[in-house]
Amino acid sequence: GLFGVPELSCPEGFQEAQDKALQESEQLVQKACSTPPGPETVMIFDQLSDSLCRVADLADFVKVAHPDFAFREAAEEACRNIGTVVEKLNTDVELCQSLRRLLADEIVMSSLDPETRRVAELFMFDFEISGIHLDEEKRKKAVDLNVRILDLCNEFLVGTHLPNKIDKHVLPEHIRYNFSAEGNYLQVAGLHADCPDDLVREAAYKIFLHSNARQLSRLEELLVSRNSLAQLVGYDTFAHRALQGTMAKNPETVRQFLERLSDQLSKRTRKDFEMMTKMKMKLNPQNSTLMPWDHPYYSGVLRAERYNIDPGLYCPFFSLGACMEGLNSLFSQLLGISLYAEETKRGEIWSEDVRKLAVVHETEGLLGYIYCDFFQRPDKPHQDCHFTVRGGRLKENGEYQLPVVVLMLSLPHSARGAPTLLSPGMMENLFHEMGHAMHSMLGRTRYQHVTGTRCPTDFAEVPSILMEYFANDYRVVNQFARHYKTGQ
Repeated sequence: GLFGVPELSCPEGFQEAQDKALQESEQLVQKACSTPPGPETVMIFDQLSDSLCRVADLADFVKVAHPDFAFREAAEEACRNIGTVVEKLNTDVELCQSLRRLLADEIVMSSLDPETRRVAELFMFDFEISGIHLDEEKRKKAVDLNVRILDLCNEFLVGTHLPNKIDKHVLPEHIRYNFSAEGNYLQVAGLHADCPDDLVREAAYKIFLHSNARQLSRLEELLVSRNSLAQLVGYDTFAHRALQGTMAKNPETVRQFLERLSDQLSKRTRKDFEMMTKMKMKLNPQNSTLMPWDHPYYSGVLRAERYNIDPGLYCPFFSLGACMEGLNSLFSQLLGISLYAEETKRGEIWSEDVRKLAVVHETEGLLGYIYCDFFQRPDKPHQDCHFTVRGGRLKENGEYQLPVVVLMLSLPHSARGAPTLLSPGMMENLFHEMGHAMHSMLGRTRYQHVTGTRCPTDFAEVPSILMEYFANDYRVVNQFARHYKTGQ
């Protein structure tokens, strides 16, 4: 079965896995409500979270990435059902009372270690932002709003990854080959930001980002529902609710940061903007106005001129194999960690080009697994991201539940006898996502609720952005970037 889960050898297995998780969660809720205040209360809450997340997180990945529609549909249904149960549990008064009794017992709380105390507080925080303080009718309304928000988010995100179709006769014949054809239609699945042809970039920008009435309607309803939920549970805006518990804390801090950032960027970029305009004037005298679809391309041209190298010349030095060896070497030097290719069993992976890596520490042994889903395929979203499939935690028998994650990229397949070659941007994205994966492997906590990237969202980006600095440092790149033909 997928990820070694026996039930998931077929789409119908999601129903079985879901039923099993819900049955287990019912037992754990009863146990939590009858257990005297103590560290065991927190352990039961974490078991409850783990039993639901092991199905929901796995399904969250499968619903967007599996090539089989039946699997995607079954996973989406499981996500919705588990999500609904989670929202109901977050407004379960009896369950909340069991945690409240623990937090109110000063003697017991003072005996808990800091990690257990913190996890108990976080579980209570989930109750509070979900509206546990409301009367029964309003709690039900909060659950309904949360479920509707989950549905709208999913529908909207799916819509953002769909290509836009256009009658091929609308576009000039000489640029049609840049887009995939389907009968009399062309599919525009991205912005073609690196294409040197101004007309291709303009067409891609206007078609791919063309206003979509259904998407706008979903977005409007999503924003209204989020605002209604926030105000129902006692917040001024959804932003206030979403930012509580993060490093930023509130919208005012974010706004001040963005305004300062904008001021600093405008000072730095004004000169570059003028230079890009001159660059376009030189290359395209008939249309020298810098348009929204021009910035990524001409900034690349500007860098190439400034450093006297065409960015395309980098690619042969960044074969996927060389980049992975570079990451392996970097992790070995920094962390004492090595990545090993692992054989997969039948049905464990969802596409034949997925690779499974074991993450092994030089003294602590196996830390977890990374599934690398790196290549483009039909119906796969064009996005680079990290998915937690299973969080790490200390199990009741004393063993550690190893984390499992997926890294999803959209790299081109190798062609004409050459390996897959990455642009500098692709290489940087690979390092970024691998930063998330290492965070998941190394964030070994007793409780699944706070393992790895299960932390404030703004902090979750810190390790991955640090990895971008390594990707852009000559001392690191010089250790692995080798021309795939010459070895230079």
